[in-house]
Amino acid sequence: MDRHRTRRQTCGALLALTTAGALLLTGCSADENHANGPNRTTATRAPAPSQAQGDEAAAPSDHLSTFALDVDTASYGYARRTLADGGRPDPSTIRPEEFVNSFRQDYRTPEHNGFTVTVDGARTSEPNWSLVRVGLSTRPQSRLRSTGGTPIADDPDARPPAALTFVIDVSGSMDQPGRLDLAKKSLDTMTDRLRDDDSVALVTFSEHAETVLPMTRLGGHRAEIHDAVDGLAALSSTNLGEGVETGYATAVEGLRRNATNRVVLISDGLANDGETDPNAILKRIDGDRREYGITLFGVGVGSDYGDALMERLADKGDGHTVYVADTATADDVFCRQLPQNIDLVARDAKAQVAFDPHTVAEFRLIGYRDRKVADKDFRNDQVDGGEIGPGHTVTALYAVRTNPGTDGHLATATVRWLDPNTRSPHENTGSMETGALHDSVWTASPRFQVTAVAAYFADALAGGDYDMPGSSDLGKLQARAATLARTTEDKDVSDLATAIREAVHSHTEG
Repeated sequence: MDRHRTRRQTCGALLALTTAGALLLTGCSADENHANGPNRTTATRAPAPSQAQGDEAAAPSDHLSTFALDVDTASYGYARRTLADGGRPDPSTIRPEEFVNSFRQDYRTPEHNGFTVTVDGARTSEPNWSLVRVGLSTRPQSRLRSTGGTPIADDPDARPPAALTFVIDVSGSMDQPGRLDLAKKSLDTMTDRLRDDDSVALVTFSEHAETVLPMTRLGGHRAEIHDAVDGLAALSSTNLGEGVETGYATAVEGLRRNATNRVVLISDGLANDGETDPNAILKRIDGDRREYGITLFGVGVGSDYGDALMERLADKGDGHTVYVADTATADDVFCRQLPQNIDLVARDAKAQVAFDPHTVAEFRLIGYRDRKVADKDFRNDQVDGGEIGPGHTVTALYAVRTNPGTDGHLATATVRWLDPNTRSPHENTGSMETGALHDSVWTASPRFQVTAVAAYFADALAGGDYDMPGSSDLGKLQARAATLARTTEDKDVSDLATAIREAVHSHTEG
């Protein structure tokens, strides 16, 4: 489309100017392990992922895209809630990566700890433009049988014990249906499902923060924890800053070695008292976060939701956010996602994608605006990345314009992470050729199509702010989602179709 051209000319020119001097990297097939030496092939290769800061051999940054991994899904959950209530989400709350990462993917899982890297793509209806998907996947929790050593997937006994400090908003705004009442019910259910060797602490905050329950083992104390949860009641204003600070102090006091220590913040994010800036709030507890490795898991609730504050807190707190709209999603978050996120398989995880200047004229990462990392810092392990648990997938979608008439290597994606226990760095790579691009997004694999529908939907809700090539109107997206729901037999995809249909109705009524 003509509307894409002007804003892209500068990027295309820079790519062309640096082509002659680019450092070329020999490619490797998708899902193969990172190797120290090059793999031989005749195709022109993309620049290697950048070396440490100051390395003269680092590739020109014009061909690189670097970002911290993110498994947040709150933006999609809140959009669904707003549409179901007959409203339209504020475009500023729309983050396409959180829409895309809300759905099951078809990536191969690794046999060992770490990530697999899958790179695939398909052409759009706009000439020379494709969608390229970079998919990262970790292994589900598993343990070894005492007889034979056969892995058992998704076994809750595989994870280390957890020390969870729940920081619960009990301000006046939480007194509405679907907020504190939902949180209390979810905490009661989760208390019954956690293991005896797990520990729980409860901190509440309104005008001031209070430690209601110090770190307490569940074994033999479940009734005490239930009583503390049942006694929660909404009070007055929202001093979220003091709540987070007290929560971390309580987590440090009850810190358990050889356990996963995590603060779980449950709030509508509508801070109106005390410190309300996320950077200032996290600065107060930065030492505890770094020294003890305590991560933050944000759970958003409420039809009026402070999305920006909660998202920034989670990003700065080495964690991520989800949004809970009803009992079903609450059960999923507290009884499936939270136990899954108790353990970590990767700290400070980052991805870098190197596009080949011979075949690629320009590219654009769809979303991840708050998670971008300087290309030179890809291997700087002092720069924060994302924290990823077992059984997670992370998807990044790129809009890529290829040079007409060129064939060969398209892109190489590299993921780098630190072992959560030893802090030793690891990497893995995957790549693809132009010949592997599917002829059309809408005849690609069903899961690729789901990814595309979710991203196009986010772009539509954001008013086209992400400028995706080959976009479809909401009516066509709804029909595609409904078809994909039948093909995949996936309730989440069916819910996506429902959300798009509600967006169509709100747009028509508006």
